[in-house]
Amino acid sequence: MSQNPVTLACPSCHRKNRLPAERLTDVSRCGACKSPLFTGHPLSLDQTAFSAHSQVDLPLVVDFWASWCGPCRQFAPVFEQTAVAMEPHVRFGKINTEEQQQLAARFAIRSIPTLMIFRAGKEVARLSGALPAQQFRQWVSQHM
Repeated sequence: MSQNPVTLACPSCHRKNRLPAERLTDVSRCGACKSPLFTGHPLSLDQTAFSAHSQVDLPLVVDFWASWCGPCRQFAPVFEQTAVAMEPHVRFGKINTEEQQQLAARFAIRSIPTLMIFRAGKEVARLSGALPAQQFRQWVSQHM
């Protein structure tokens, strides 16, 4: 029995793609640019990429961070490892608040790291501060 198709954005060209839910774990390529739809790494998001990846069916977990932030640097490997473990059922992205000040302002980011989960264009969860790996995975899972 086939599940509903899932709409997701390509990590390379950011165009929308539609896959049957049961094919998410297959090696799939973008219909437009032929790049892999899953890379196993968090995406670096700017405004265009954020819009493309947050407005689809696949949940998007975002880490708002800055290069000068010690806790952000310490949390980066946890975020990366969780992206590897939870993809392709969740997309992970990072927004550098120094480079993407408009996005940081749009979401009223007051402290970093700030973690947010989006689904179909809506914020579904927010957490300020870094978490140990197991707690981070649990937090993501509980909001899926």
